[in-house]
Amino acid sequence: MRAASPWWTPDVHADRRGFLLARNRIQAALRGFFATREFIEVDTATLQISPGNEAHLHAFATYAIHYDGSQAPLYLHTSPEFACKKLLSAGEARIACFAHVYRNRERGPLHHPEFTMLEWYRRGETYDVLMNDAAKVLALAAETAGAKHLTYRGATADPFAEPERITVAESFLRFAGIDLFASIAGNGDTDRHRLAEELVGKGMRVADDDSWADLFSRVIVEKVEPNLGQGRPTILCEYPVAEAALARPTPRDGRVAERFELYACGVELANAFGELTDADEQRRRFSAEMAEKQRVYGEAYPLDEDFLEALRIMPEASGIALGFDRLVMLATGAGRIEQVMWAPVPDMRLSQNGRGV
Repeated sequence: MRAASPWWTPDVHADRRGFLLARNRIQAALRGFFATREFIEVDTATLQISPGNEAHLHAFATYAIHYDGSQAPLYLHTSPEFACKKLLSAGEARIACFAHVYRNRERGPLHHPEFTMLEWYRRGETYDVLMNDAAKVLALAAETAGAKHLTYRGATADPFAEPERITVAESFLRFAGIDLFASIAGNGDTDRHRLAEELVGKGMRVADDDSWADLFSRVIVEKVEPNLGQGRPTILCEYPVAEAALARPTPRDGRVAERFELYACGVELANAFGELTDADEQRRRFSAEMAEKQRVYGEAYPLDEDFLEALRIMPEASGIALGFDRLVMLATGAGRIEQVMWAPVPDMRLSQNGRGV
């Protein structure tokens, strides 16, 4: 079997070039979208003291070497979120950011170790406003690409249709027949045994060492996500507080948080929060996440103390992170994320075997 050619060979580049030019047009259109709404585009540093503090996000680590030869650990950020929130604390009201971000242990048709995140934040505005933003961004991307539908692996979604809104608890009942709230106490505490019983009753796999979060994720991935964004986009909202480390609880129900994810064609495109601004609660959540990371992966990342201090003066705000490359994929019909990246990161597993990327 002939090895695949690298992305930089003229014939492969010619096949990809239409996607890449569409990417540029979409990015320019979105910059205009935010500029006309009085957002300021910001540029955040890639190197950070902490790359983020979610248990299942994995970073690339490096060192700063000082003039005297001493070293200090640094990380490539997994999101510009901490820096953007510091800018909200500094006084900015509406900011947007196209940032290259880095996530280890991730590679596949929809995943890449380095990709582009589009994030935007609104001070003093609720996360419901972001739902409207997200719908407009989908429509603008499709319009700019000349697409009537978003597409991925045979699935389609109408980007000009109003997104369906469904809560996580409703999605568990509808797509898995599971009562999620049966395993969540009024204060947000979770009951692993009760959720495991629900999964076993539906014939789903449960391992002895699965945590409540593991079981929750299994239902989301296997039962819920494939049904989202089919025909039109879906906004999946009101995540359990235990699954929303950076979001504030909803005013009406302490079991769930102001978090939503945007889906089209079964693909997660964006993740949004009504931002948590309680620094002590944020520290508690981060510490719990890092304890879980240490348990599962044998490593943990430091907390960004500057970020926690900034939260003490940060005003109420909402923010959203959208996978820009995925948006381009769905607007152009690309089948793999590398097709919409100008210069993808080589896959060393293939390079070591003498194959192209």
